[in-house]
Amino acid sequence: MARIAVIGAGLGAMAAAARLAVAGHRVAVYERTGTYGGGVRAYERDGFRFDTGPGLLHLPAVYRDLFVKTGRRPLEECVELLRLDPAVRHVFSDGTAVSLPSGSRAGTLAALDAALGAGAGERWTDMLARARTVWEATRRPLLEEPLTASGLPALRAGLARDPYPAPHRKGLLRRRGPTLAEAAADELRDPRLESVLTALANSYGLDAREAPAGAAVLAYVEHTFGSWYVRGGMRALADALYERCTERGVQFRFGREVVDVVTEGGAVRGVRPASGTQGGAERAPGGRESASRDLLDPRPQDFEPADAVVVGGARVPGSAAGAGEDVTAAVPALSRLTVLLALRGARPADTPHRTVVHRADAPTRPLTVLRPDDPALRPDDAHESAVLSVALRPDEADGEEAAARLADRLTEAADAAGLALGERVLWREVRTPRDVEAETGAPDGLVPAPALAGPWARDGGRAVREAGSVRPPNSAATKGLYRVGGWAHPGGGAAHAGMSGALVAGLIVEGDDWRGSA
Repeated sequence: MARIAVIGAGLGAMAAAARLAVAGHRVAVYERTGTYGGGVRAYERDGFRFDTGPGLLHLPAVYRDLFVKTGRRPLEECVELLRLDPAVRHVFSDGTAVSLPSGSRAGTLAALDAALGAGAGERWTDMLARARTVWEATRRPLLEEPLTASGLPALRAGLARDPYPAPHRKGLLRRRGPTLAEAAADELRDPRLESVLTALANSYGLDAREAPAGAAVLAYVEHTFGSWYVRGGMRALADALYERCTERGVQFRFGREVVDVVTEGGAVRGVRPASGTQGGAERAPGGRESASRDLLDPRPQDFEPADAVVVGGARVPGSAAGAGEDVTAAVPALSRLTVLLALRGARPADTPHRTVVHRADAPTRPLTVLRPDDPALRPDDAHESAVLSVALRPDEADGEEAAARLADRLTEAADAAGLALGERVLWREVRTPRDVEAETGAPDGLVPAPALAGPWARDGGRAVREAGSVRPPNSAATKGLYRVGGWAHPGGGAAHAGMSGALVAGLIVEGDDWRGSA
């Protein structure tokens, strides 16, 4: 039975904690803030409730496996999952609109042909078929297998080439593989259809002008496995995971920032919280006591001993190997500005859950509007909550005035697309990248993208960055030091973060030679 210290209480960290506790280890989670969930949080006011992080779940099988492996109650008994259908409605700047069904090739083909003209559906589904090749080539190394420090060079070499089978077209001479934007232009041949693909990539924090064509795999994943809504909002998933951890005996210490991972002789010895060593239970959000004993060591000393340390977040605190490394410089990521709207009037019955508005004045910054039909998010049926969000660089919404002006433009864009939200606004809350950084500690409020294969362009496609988007490994060079969450392998997004927890738990339980579940 090992003593495990987990730094941070995001989804990836809690996924690792639950699995490790079930394996018989003593697990204590140190969280700098007063609550769990990392970037998966909620804002509540006047009976309205909003997700302030991701609003949808992809690849729910990751969490189904987690709940099966860690307790008697499966995921669907802990939260209610609803598959979106239609998956999304796109409204283009020329007034054209199309709703894409969930998981139906024939339905998607027909919808695109009807909205964008004959042949549009076939070009889109052909692209999805090529993206499936990427999924099959990268699913194991980039999602299901752990990454160790010793295995990092081999993975980089193996994924240096983009597996996307871009068709060769006469007259195209490039010294590198196409970017996602270039592949979209080459293969989809309709600016509206191209923007469907590039907007999806943007929602994951990617710039289509720099991401490899293989980023089309994200469209394949959403089409094949669906987009899912968690009843009550994504925060309900964090609540269920926290509850599962406490059921398994994981101890949470809220308001305890770890400032150093203590090492000796190339191995971890423990963690040093900023407030010093204090035993006993911490009171969790909601008043529940998360544990009744010190799970690491009750003896007074200047650090708390641990046999292994699992780090969530972008940086390893202290002086351990990799500490202070700014992974945000190497990992593709964008921030997000979010506008929370409390609306008077009932939600129209035919309202899509997710609408993407393609703006003529900002073609690389599409607007996503989420309007769940969920009584838990509104005070009564005479009101509605809506979330507007756009991915951007942190400096694009720096300062309250700039953020307010952008929020006005986003609401106007939604109204121009026929959503009629502006006249119904009771109040709004504008959340900037700086707000996210202050709340969660994410540098510049950045949201990391999933790991992808292939070289990346930079400077709008004028140069090549060969490092790609491989994340820091799950096990570090320092013995007993591990990394989870969106800033570690296999990258950002709720599903990938949850998978990182499974990979780290497997490495700790089975050893560094473990290569993942078959």
